[in-house]
Amino acid sequence: MKKLLFIILFAFVANLVLTAQEKSTVTVPDPTVSDYVPLTLKLDSSGSKYIRFLMWGQFWLSGADDSKGDFQMQPSLRRARFLAYAQVSPRFMILLHFGVNSLNANNMGAVGNDGNGPQLFMHGAWVEYAAVQEYLYLGGGLHYWNGISRLTNSSTLNFMTLDNYRRSWATLGLSDQYARHLGIFAKGKIGKFDYRLAANAPIKNSLDVNRIPTEWNGQILYTGRYELPNEADWSYQGYLEYEFLDQESDKLPYKVGTYLGKKKVFNLGAGFFAQPKGTVTYNADSTLTPHNVDHFAFDAFYDSPVGKGAITAYAVYYLYNYGPDYVLGQVYGTGNSVLVQAGYLIPQFCKKMSFQPYVAYNTANFNYYENAGNSVRAGLNMFMDGHHSKLTLEYTTTQDMYTGNNKPGRVWGLILQAQVFL
Repeated sequence: MKKLLFIILFAFVANLVLTAQEKSTVTVPDPTVSDYVPLTLKLDSSGSKYIRFLMWGQFWLSGADDSKGDFQMQPSLRRARFLAYAQVSPRFMILLHFGVNSLNANNMGAVGNDGNGPQLFMHGAWVEYAAVQEYLYLGGGLHYWNGISRLTNSSTLNFMTLDNYRRSWATLGLSDQYARHLGIFAKGKIGKFDYRLAANAPIKNSLDVNRIPTEWNGQILYTGRYELPNEADWSYQGYLEYEFLDQESDKLPYKVGTYLGKKKVFNLGAGFFAQPKGTVTYNADSTLTPHNVDHFAFDAFYDSPVGKGAITAYAVYYLYNYGPDYVLGQVYGTGNSVLVQAGYLIPQFCKKMSFQPYVAYNTANFNYYENAGNSVRAGLNMFMDGHHSKLTLEYTTTQDMYTGNNKPGRVWGLILQAQVFL
């Protein structure tokens, strides 16, 4: 039955491609360029005061081999979001962002509110004041003006790959709520320099709170704010980049994954995150040893038209320090990681859609494990109306990090995503 469903699925996609290549007397615009007019409510006759609305959804049909080597396939709602921001005046802005993430048949509740699965929650709510137009904006609230890299600030609407590199959100659930901190921020542009800085209150109930050992034996956990609330009560982060070519908008914090050749961008960036006494070691003598958390990243982003096509490339180096030998699964750990990815927008050869194949490779080297892990992602984007309507098919093969002689085999997965946003 599962194989039959995938055969039907691929037949449907193939039919779309073949249909698009048929001759037509109707002039169809470039599918990478949308003629969509943003949903905006004007608040004055000049249009300088307005409210902008965005809505988007991402549906996944994913398959992977399980521990027995069997192929398992599941549907899920990766994201369903609503965002609105109001430019109250040229100097004042307010933004609200809420939605649901990763809803699937295994975590859905019987009546939708039993608390066992993903529920609607606030992703962002902040206010902003233009202290010096273009150069300095100040704000506060539940925000997304992040260190440590471009991907840490990425938009979920225009990824080049199927989804973000998970380790780029190095504090998700440890010091923040789903990659958003509650605090104050400053951002702006000085010439070709673009900057964002923030000071935040780390969350108390981190992912590690439920892992606190009943018998202390030297385990290190990200529970500094929980155990030392008056000492680990602030964190600091920032990201600075130099824009050599076209300037990118900093109206909102969300970084574009691929411009599909509509801009020529080359940026070099560096970022940091610091939380004094963010983690603690639970010593056998019932004492706590705090550790400072410090992360750094250095990255480069290039996006440019090439002939009638376009290239997008990105590389980043992460250096993580959560304290000595800290680890939480395969996602968080003291050590380092490298990611490189590139995609090519194929020159348009049919009228109804455009294609962008891509590949991404990453390493993960955490001190806790004897051997590093790595993964390769290869995929294809099919644009029917730019990022407003696209299909993405991605294949992933992963070698997890491991300790000892029992080296795990590679795990592979296949995901088809349908995305629509207004």
